[in-house]
Amino acid sequence: MTHSEKIIVVDDNQQRCMALKTVLEFIGQACDIIPSSQINAELANNPAERFSTLVIGSLPDGNYEQMIKSVPFLPVLVVGDTLKHLVETPNVIALLSYPFHYGELTIQISDCQEYQRSIPGNRGKSGRRNHFQGFVGHSEAMNEVRFLIEQVAGSNANVLVLGESGTGKEVVASNIHLLSERQNAPFVPVNCGAIPGELLESELFGHEKGAFTGAISARKGRFELAQGGTLFLDEIGDMPLLMQVKLLRVLQERSFERVGGTKAIKCDVRVIAATHRNLEDMIETGAFREDLFYRLNVFPIETPALRERPEDLPLLINELIKRVEAETKQSIKFSDRAVDSLKASPWAGNVRELANLVERMVIMYPGQVVDITELPKKYQTFDVEAFVPDYPEELMERDAIYSMFSADDEEQDEEEAEEDNGASGNNIMWGFLPPEGIQLKDYMAEIEINLITQALEYHDYVVARAAEVLGVRRTTLVEKMKKYNLARDE
Repeated sequence: MTHSEKIIVVDDNQQRCMALKTVLEFIGQACDIIPSSQINAELANNPAERFSTLVIGSLPDGNYEQMIKSVPFLPVLVVGDTLKHLVETPNVIALLSYPFHYGELTIQISDCQEYQRSIPGNRGKSGRRNHFQGFVGHSEAMNEVRFLIEQVAGSNANVLVLGESGTGKEVVASNIHLLSERQNAPFVPVNCGAIPGELLESELFGHEKGAFTGAISARKGRFELAQGGTLFLDEIGDMPLLMQVKLLRVLQERSFERVGGTKAIKCDVRVIAATHRNLEDMIETGAFREDLFYRLNVFPIETPALRERPEDLPLLINELIKRVEAETKQSIKFSDRAVDSLKASPWAGNVRELANLVERMVIMYPGQVVDITELPKKYQTFDVEAFVPDYPEELMERDAIYSMFSADDEEQDEEEAEEDNGASGNNIMWGFLPPEGIQLKDYMAEIEINLITQALEYHDYVVARAAEVLGVRRTTLVEKMKKYNLARDE
């Protein structure tokens, strides 16, 4: 038992103090008895790292409240009816009645442990939190996963990671490995669903030379490669039943044989499995072995879906943008309302789907700000009015002149004139400049109105089609129609 699990007891009633120590030792709980003259020094010397609970009996100076308030991070048990009034103090968990009863005391110690575990800021924020790799998000669900990883990392227990596809189950497995004593040994992942069933045995256990056609030399399997470290069996629910039997035997006996071999090979490997399937449902249908399930499900960890932690989405987006920027040297930003729209999306593919979206947006809008209207339709979870620029008249005229006098347009007009010579006035016959001159602005406007009207009438006022034949954007044509009042007559 470590020092941090010890209970510190201070009580000048020696008979009661020894009785408490006897009961604590009976239930397997270590304790230190501290004289009242030394308690202040003990509490000043990092008590949270050395003790789990403070038990207070009678003290000569009677300054109980000040002592209790000085250690808000320690749960406190008080002894005797004279201290009953202290139970209202937040970190006082219970009043111990004398003589002590081990059943009641066990429950109160459990409450003290829960107090320590649930201190605000403790879960997911231990001294090792910066060692997590690839973990993004500070939602309650993610802090719970961090807490579970830290709890199981120091053991050799088998772990079963559950969750939908794309929720980061391999990230959980790799962090368990990194925080374990096996961190300097290999972490070997295997996707059981990606390897054909007839090859999976050789992949896991290796084979001897000549074991089957094509086995031209002996080969180590993943169990041997992971020796001393961690083997991650992803998509364990896709493993064939025959292989499930062989895996169960390895987990039970901690040894295996290569395909075609007879020598038993001892393995010191921690197994972490993961699946998006419901294994208990598969047990009911006979698709997964119940005994293997209980071998793997020693310590289950469920990864939350992205839709269950929308508050983490801005942090995830920033992290994914950094990764894409490191690879492509291109970056983007998302507007606040675009992020709000993404938060409301269902995210069937979870973080993997979000990563694909960020990469796509970087390709389409490098260096730009992505708003809701730039997002694919499925991610536009609420409507916003699209911004339509209102350009100065000078720019509009310049655009019209450029469109009409471009060389390509002139050649196209000439070709069309030859093909449909004299057809219904669609051709523009350019004349000479009259001696008296013209008002170029009015003249160009008249030509523009004529062309726009023809295009609209020809395509029954379908603006998109008219804009296409005029070689302008739809928004540009809409602005020109407003300018010249070219709405369809009803």
